[in-house]
Formats: sequence, structure tokens, C-alpha cells
Amino acid sequence: MTGVPVHGSTPTDEAGPRIVGIVQARMGSSRLPGKVLRPLAGRSVLGRVVRAARDSGVLADLVVATSTDAVDDAVVAECERLGVPCHRGPVDDVLDRFVGALAAYPGDAVMRFTADCPLLDPEIITLVASVYRAVPGLDYASTSIARTLPRGLDVEIIRAETLRTLGRLATDHHRVHVTSYAYTHPELFRVLGVTLTPDRSELRLTLDTEQDWALVSAVIDHFGDVSVPLAKLADWLHGQPRLRALNADVRQKQLEES
Repeated sequence: MTGVPVHGSTPTDEAGPRIVGIVQARMGSSRLPGKVLRPLAGRSVLGRVVRAARDSGVLADLVVATSTDAVDDAVVAECERLGVPCHRGPVDDVLDRFVGALAAYPGDAVMRFTADCPLLDPEIITLVASVYRAVPGLDYASTSIARTLPRGLDVEIIRAETLRTLGRLATDHHRVHVTSYAYTHPELFRVLGVTLTPDRSELRLTLDTEQDWALVSAVIDHFGDVSVPLAKLADWLHGQPRLRALNADVRQKQLEES
């Protein structure tokens, strides 16, 4: 990706929709417990996601949505350290958490982030927000509908009223995945897929297993405590076949799996 500007911390289009970023984060994980607070170059995984979201310059507000479980008191403490507000809700009903966070921090649209994506690229966040603003009447836009990005760099945005509608309609696994009811029911919602070339979907840059941790740690060891543009990161990984092989066999959970 080239030619996508990185803005400062203040939204650049005051006349556009008010976009609120919500980061889902909790300590529980079946494959890598506590991953969101693991340290990377002196900054927590959650802290890296928060920084990338802020650096995009498109958010009017940013809030972390965690659970009411006592183990997530540690997430609340990290949010206080990072200076980002926190909303608490049910452990398994993540959609309810998002609806509650939106009620506390109102906006016209919500950008959803997950706290297991420490290599998130602010430029891609900026781009998806620009696409959403440029297409009137969209309910939902995402880079994962027709995947060309590595897992871990996807960005999605949903109209606030659509999110509240999902809160009334969605059941079962759709309440865990927050937005999935929208993109699996295109007959009900106006959905747009955002694709970027070249296709780098073979890379896995999310954080869900120890194999993922080994790769992400190696990336951070090389680049340090900075947000790395995807093109620069992908070019470097192209010359690191041993690193790419670390998590190449990790199976991604299916939508129906919690």
C-alpha cells in the first residue's frame, strides 16, 4: 500500500461521521492466556493496539471494552496507565460490551479493534475510515470480507445504529464476534469489502498461540517500539522464510468457534 497519509491524533474531517474506536480486550484466552498484557519492547500488546488506533487520527473517542471478570481488573489497570477509558460488560457476550461502550461514548460509527493485533498499521485504519466516509449509506465495511491483508492487520467499521440493531438480532456465536451477523446477512445490511494489493493474506500477524508470539516477538526485536507500515513489514518478512514458517501451520478458529 502506498500513498495513504498518516495523520495526527485529531480527526481531520470534523464534518464527517463521529467515529468511536472500541478495542475488545480480556485476559482469558484458550490458547494464549494473558496475551493482551504481554510486553513487547517495553509496551504491552494492548498498548500497541491503542497507540496504532490513536495514531490513525480518525477517532473522536477510543475506549477499551473488557469483561466484569475479576481477572480483567488487570486490563482496567493497564487502561488507566495508558490513559484510555474502559467499559466493562459480560465475558462471553462481546456484542453487549460493544453496545454498552457505544452508549457510554456515543458516535455515528464504530471501528472495532481486537487487542491481539500488536502489528496493527495506523495507515490502514485511516484508509478504511476514508472509504467509509466516501460511500454514503454503508452499514459495514471491512478488509476481511475478501481477504488480502495478513491476519492481525484487518480493520472494520460499522454504523452505530447498525451495531445497536445487531444487539437486538444477533444470537449464539454472532454475539462473540460482534459484527459477524452483519456481514453474513448482506440481504439485510449494506456491506462493503475493502481490498488492498498486493495480496499478503498468506502472512499471519495476529497473536493467538505461542507460535504467533515467537514471530511477533522477532518482528518487534528487529523494528523496535514503532508502528511498522505493512509494505515495509511484508518486504522484510519476505526475506525471513524461517520466521514465516513459525506459525504457518496454525489453524485459525472458525466463526462458529468461541
